[in-house]
Amino acid sequence: MTDHILVERQGAVQIIRINRPDKKNALTRAMYAKMSAALTEGDADPAVRVHVFLGVPGAFSSGNDLADFLVIATGGEGGNEVWDFLMALARSQKPMVSGVDGIAVGIGTTLNLHCDLTFATPRTLFRTPFVDLGLVPEAGSSLIAPQLLGRQGAFALLGLGEGFSAERAKAAGMIYDVVAEDALESTVLAAADSIVAKPPQALKIARDLMREPREALVARIKVESEHFRERLTSEEARAALTAFMTRKKAS
Repeated sequence: MTDHILVERQGAVQIIRINRPDKKNALTRAMYAKMSAALTEGDADPAVRVHVFLGVPGAFSSGNDLADFLVIATGGEGGNEVWDFLMALARSQKPMVSGVDGIAVGIGTTLNLHCDLTFATPRTLFRTPFVDLGLVPEAGSSLIAPQLLGRQGAFALLGLGEGFSAERAKAAGMIYDVVAEDALESTVLAAADSIVAKPPQALKIARDLMREPREALVARIKVESEHFRERLTSEEARAALTAFMTRKKAS
């Protein structure tokens, strides 16, 4: 299963590629664990200057693997893999760049809110159906999204679960630019190379000044996670998740 997350180095650029195309890049706990390790190890390695997140053609990520959620929702044990990944995102010391093509659901959207530059293709749709599943926002999105989109834009994304096209996301300040599918990866890597070329200490200070204080972000992720776990074991969420899985099997 570890080949569902491919980690490679191109010079000072570390590429973390989500690679589970048969499941539209749905993330399992093992996949979260590998991404966490890549971020943590890359941050500790002075040879790495920037992290890059990529998916596969047509799918950045369809979000969490709902089979994992159902195990927890029906009384099974939940691991700490997701929490560890969210902490790695919030505490990352190196710039992060992402390239999004196609499906970007749940964490497939909120991951990008942590990135310093995100490029998307015209066919990309960002969506966070947390409330539809009886759940709540995660990954610090309840703090970051209002800052980027304003309170009403954030409510449309996180509360109503409205889809944001790439153009709408760019206009709202969620992402940096929209590029053609065949130019996405080269554009992302060129941006990463531009980051590598900057004086690293000056860039680190500038990045830290521009970002939400980590203490506030970590505290918000903790509060979200407490609500998320409580909601995940609620009757409301069990019913919503079971109904979703039933519809998915029937389709």
